[in-house]
Amino acid sequence: MYQTLLTGLENGIFTITINRPDKLNALNKTVLDELDQAMQTVYEDNKIRAAIITGQGGKAFVAGADIAEFIGINDEDGPMLAGKGQQIFFKIENCPKPVVAAVNGFALGGGCELAMACHFRLASDNAKFGQPEVNLGLIPGYGGTQRLTMLVGKGKAMELMMSGNMIDAVEAKELGLINHVTTAESLLEKTKEILNVILSKSPTAVSKVIQAVNAFYDFDKNGFNEEIKLFGEVFSSADKKEGTTAFIEKRKPVFKGN
Repeated sequence: MYQTLLTGLENGIFTITINRPDKLNALNKTVLDELDQAMQTVYEDNKIRAAIITGQGGKAFVAGADIAEFIGINDEDGPMLAGKGQQIFFKIENCPKPVVAAVNGFALGGGCELAMACHFRLASDNAKFGQPEVNLGLIPGYGGTQRLTMLVGKGKAMELMMSGNMIDAVEAKELGLINHVTTAESLLEKTKEILNVILSKSPTAVSKVIQAVNAFYDFDKNGFNEEIKLFGEVFSSADKKEGTTAFIEKRKPVFKGN
C-alpha cells in the first residue's frame, strides 16, 4: 500500500513505521505524502484508537529531511515546502486519537519536528535529538522553532537551534522533550503499555484533553474558555454517564466513545 511506510494494527493501536533505513528514514516528498495518507486513515478508521510513529532499523527515527530534494527547488517554493510539512504535522498534533512517537535513534531536523508534533514521546537510550538546520544555512520549517520552544523553553531552544548541537535521550527527558527513556528492545512495548492504559479511558474524554491542551498554544483561542466549552461537551456525553455510574456502582466502566 505504501512505498516508504510499514503499517500494522494490533489491539486498536496503529503503528506507522517510516521505512527508509538506508537513508536513515529521511523525510522526502513520498514519505510526507504517505504520512499524510496514513494519518487520514487514523482519523477515519474506527478500528484505530491510537497510533505510534517510529522508524525502521536501530539507527534512526528520522534523521531529517532528504536534503537531496532541496537541490534544484526554486527559491519561491521554500514557503510552499514548509507549509506542506506544517500542514501534515498539524494533522498529527490535532488528531483526536492519541499519537505517540517512539524515537529509536536519531531524531534530527524534520525528524525532531515530527516527534514534537506527536502528543508525547518515548525514546530509546541511544536516541539523539536536534535541530541542526543552521549547519545548512537554514532554520526549522516544519514547526520546530515553535514546538521546541514550547517544550523546553526559550533559552534552551535558542541554544539548540543556533548551535545545531544534539542532545541525548537523558538530557531530552530532563528538559521535558520526552516522557520516558527505555532500552531499544523495550521501546515499542513500553509505548504500547502506556497507550493501553489510555485506551482503557473514555475516548471522548481523551479527545477533549487533546483539544484543550492544544488550545493552550493557540493564540486565536483562550485556553480557559476552550476548556469550559469542551468540559460542557464531554459532560453531556454517554461516556460521562457511564463513567460516573460505574464509579458509584464500584465497577469498571465500559466506555463506547460517545
